[in-house]
Amino acid sequence: MTGVGALEAPIGVFDSGLGGLTVLRALHERLPGEDLVYFGDTARVPYGTKGAKTVRAFAQQDAGLLVSRGVKMVVVACNTASAFALDHLREILPVPVLGVINPGVRTALAATSGGAVGVIGTSGTIRSEKYQAGLAEGGLGEGQIVAQECPLFVPLLEEGLQSHRMTDLAIEEYLAPMRSAEVDTLILGCTHYPLLKDEIAHFMGPEVKLVDSADALAAAAQERLQELDLLRPEVAAERAGELSFLLSDIPWKFPEIGARFLGQPIENMKTVGLDEMEEAGHAMEQL
Repeated sequence: MTGVGALEAPIGVFDSGLGGLTVLRALHERLPGEDLVYFGDTARVPYGTKGAKTVRAFAQQDAGLLVSRGVKMVVVACNTASAFALDHLREILPVPVLGVINPGVRTALAATSGGAVGVIGTSGTIRSEKYQAGLAEGGLGEGQIVAQECPLFVPLLEEGLQSHRMTDLAIEEYLAPMRSAEVDTLILGCTHYPLLKDEIAHFMGPEVKLVDSADALAAAAQERLQELDLLRPEVAAERAGELSFLLSDIPWKFPEIGARFLGQPIENMKTVGLDEMEEAGHAMEQL
């Protein structure tokens, strides 16, 4: 995709549900003049408990849907999809694709002072070992990498229990091994987890640096768009970018919960049928 039309095209972001709204928020704050199209596969959430083949097929449909809407970049705001499908998407999509894992790894490697690095995420993300492999490739030894599945964080956050005793107990249960291992850097390897940044920081202590995967991905997207000369011109960037939302289902609490993740009211929501998603996925195979 080249030319003036490419500059004016929106950036596409997808996730299995709500968590990617933290990435959308970070992108909107960093690139306020860019139009952003968000797709949440809310009919089939979560991806974190599904197998690699299923996640790869869903991700192909999600990305294909965004490409059919004319996006100039696809941002995979889902750690599980980034773990299982990113290489596949880069092979078949006609636009640049970014995932959430590599930016988080690079940020953590730059932040650590030589101690252990921890990573927390869904079961699918942690068991894929993509973060662990990236950290090892960056020079960390096996004893310097501590990974932990935190499956309860997502439902607790979506129930609005961010500042609740149950969440405090879950943090203590999951992160006690991180504190015992004296990690100096902790990757929040799920796009839901930035909402728990303050609580996690309090438990881990001020000496531990937290890597916000949403911020890291937004910074990487800006850098890549600059490299490809795909950022809107400065004059055009003075306009406020539009946010639009596509969902495979609209849960009755989506606007309420989503607004907490996005930091502003959610409007302009449209549903997309599974048949359209399947067609978009098949279309990517023909490119």
